[in-house]
Amino acid sequence: MPLNNKLKEYRAKLGVNQQQMGALVDTSRQTISQIERGDYSPSVTLALKIAKVCNASVEDIFQYEEDEK
Repeated sequence: MPLNNKLKEYRAKLGVNQQQMGALVDTSRQTISQIERGDYSPSVTLALKIAKVCNASVEDIFQYEEDEK
């Protein structure tokens, strides 16, 4: 998947678990888990909420990489 993220590291810096992070950004623990595993790409709105809670830019947390073909 071309969208990589550092959500787990930023969440650890905040000292919160997946359930707490989900509550902070108004989503489920399962969604946070899927984002961290790279199984789910968040909406722009959710990515912005996550960045705000982490006191970071969206680009600090999420990186898009083109597939090489």
